[in-house]
Amino acid sequence: MEVVSRAGLDKQQRDVAAMFDGIAPRYDLTNAIISLGQARMWRHATVRAVDPQIGETVLDLAAGTGTSTAPFAEAGARVVACDLSIGMLGAGRRRRPDLAFVAGDALALPFADASFDAVTISFGLRNVPDASAALAEMLRVTKPGGRLVVCEFSTPAASVLRGPHNLYLRLVLPAMARATASSDDAYRYLVESIQHWPDQVALAHQIRAAGWGKVAYRNLSGGIAVLHRATRPV
Repeated sequence: MEVVSRAGLDKQQRDVAAMFDGIAPRYDLTNAIISLGQARMWRHATVRAVDPQIGETVLDLAAGTGTSTAPFAEAGARVVACDLSIGMLGAGRRRRPDLAFVAGDALALPFADASFDAVTISFGLRNVPDASAALAEMLRVTKPGGRLVVCEFSTPAASVLRGPHNLYLRLVLPAMARATASSDDAYRYLVESIQHWPDQVALAHQIRAAGWGKVAYRNLSGGIAVLHRATRPV
């Protein structure tokens, strides 16, 4: 596991990385609880969207402890788990020593041009200070014709769901996080980042503007989470 220097990162990146370092030991358990069990379904949907093939190379960004990475390896792909948080990567390496963990900044990925058949990022694009620059960097490391899959929180598609969803974010999620996580600051940050994140259509436009083609999206859990898919033009 390589170590990325945080000296060149901006304050937001350093703060986010340190925050995730602190919650690494209980991160997967807390996510399962606060997502009301939906996290596993979202992971399965992401793997199906990436459609990893035997021998392909896949980059899993914001991989955390590698929970999202393991299914790609199990499908026969050569996969790299990349994250800015050393604490998350350390926890993942202890649990899954068979996986390749690399510390890296999504704005300056430590990989050569056109290295991967597919790049995916789940619930991590919100944490990057410049999402458009990160999407362009993902394009750089993807082979022509290669695939991008972004799974991210979003806006419920039906207006009737938005009120209950906001209530859950403001009241229920923080209470559950306090009961299960070592730091509820991280989950207050989670709520704020979701509330300020672009909706499905806006993110699709952002992906297209970064140079990706064939951009499409699919709502999960009524739009609480969304899968965006795209292809690097040949």
